[in-house]
Amino acid sequence: MADLKLGGRLPLLFFGMLSLLGGVMAGLGRLGWDVPGPAMQAAGVHGPLMIAAFFGTVISLERAVAAGRSWAYLAPLAAGASGIALLAGAPLLLGQMLGSLGAIGLIAASAVALRRQVAVFTIILTLAAGCWLVGNLLWLATGNVSAAVAWWLLFLVLTIAGERLELTRFLPTPPLAQKLFIAIVGVLLLGAVAGLDRLFAGGLIALAIWLLRYDIARRNIATEGLTRFIAACLLSGYAWLFAAGLLGLAGAFAPGHEWRDAALHAIGLGFVFSMVFGHAPIIFPAVTRIRIPYHPALYLPLALLHLTLALRVFGGLNDNFDLRHTAALLNGLVLLIFIATLVTLVRRNAKRGAR
Repeated sequence: MADLKLGGRLPLLFFGMLSLLGGVMAGLGRLGWDVPGPAMQAAGVHGPLMIAAFFGTVISLERAVAAGRSWAYLAPLAAGASGIALLAGAPLLLGQMLGSLGAIGLIAASAVALRRQVAVFTIILTLAAGCWLVGNLLWLATGNVSAAVAWWLLFLVLTIAGERLELTRFLPTPPLAQKLFIAIVGVLLLGAVAGLDRLFAGGLIALAIWLLRYDIARRNIATEGLTRFIAACLLSGYAWLFAAGLLGLAGAFAPGHEWRDAALHAIGLGFVFSMVFGHAPIIFPAVTRIRIPYHPALYLPLALLHLTLALRVFGGLNDNFDLRHTAALLNGLVLLIFIATLVTLVRRNAKRGAR
C-alpha cells in the first residue's frame, strides 16, 4: 500500500501541535493562570493531552513515515483527534477511545518494523507502543489519570531508549551492556505492573546511567555543529532522567506527594523535551521534507528549558507555589521560543535558497 503524500501529513502534524498548545495551556490553568475556556475545561486532562495526544500523534506520525504504509497514518489521525475531542469538551469516552485506537495503530506500525528486522531495539519500540495502550486502557477502565501515568511515562521513556539503542549499534558496545539494558527494561515494566514506585524509580536511574555510559552522545559532545548540539540535548536529558529517578526513590511518584510535580516534569520536560529539541532538526525534515539548518541559536531555548525547569523543581521541592506558578509559565514560553527559533531558521534558509 502506498505511502501518504506530504500534503496529507501536515494536517496530522497540525493536530499534534494543537494538542501541545492545548496541553500547555491546560497545565497553566491547573496552576491558576487565566487561560481560554477550552483549555481551562481541559485542565484535568493536561497529562493525556501532552502524552497521549501530542506525543502519541508525533511519535505515530514518525513511525508511519518509517513504515511507509498509508494505513499507518490512521494512528496519528486517531491520536490527534483524541486531543481535539478533549479540548472541545466532547464526552471523555470519545477522547479515550480515539487515543486507544491510536495506540493500537502505533503497535501495528511498530510491528512492520519488527517484521523487517527482529532486534532488541525494534522489540523495545513495540513494547513502548504497548505501554501507551495499557495506559489508555487503564484510564478508560478507571477514569483515573494517575492509574495510567507510569505506563504513559514508559511509552515515552522506552520509545526514546529504543531509538538510542538503535544508534549504539555503531559503537563497540560490550555484550553485557545489551543484557543490562534488557534487565533495566524488565525492572521498569515490573515496577509499572506491580505499582512499585520506588522500583520504577530505580529502573529510571539505572537507565539514565546506562545511557550516559553507552550512548554515542558521550563521544559526539566532542564534535561540533548539529551533532554536538544533539549530544548536549541528550546528555542533559539523561541528567534530568536521573534526577527524576532520585525524586521517585524519595516517594515523589506517589499520587498526592508534594514532589510529584517536580518528578513528573523532570521526566516530561527535562528528559523528553530535551530529546525533542535534539531530534527536531532531524525528524521534522524526515516528516515534512523541510530542512532545518543548524545554528548556535538552538542552544538558547535548550538553556532556557533547563533553567526554567530547575526553577520549577526548586519551587516544588521547597513547597513554593509562587515560584512553581511562575516557572510553569516560563516553561510554556520556552517551547514557543524553540518553535519560533525553528521557524526563523527555516525562513532564513528558504530566503538563501531563493537568491
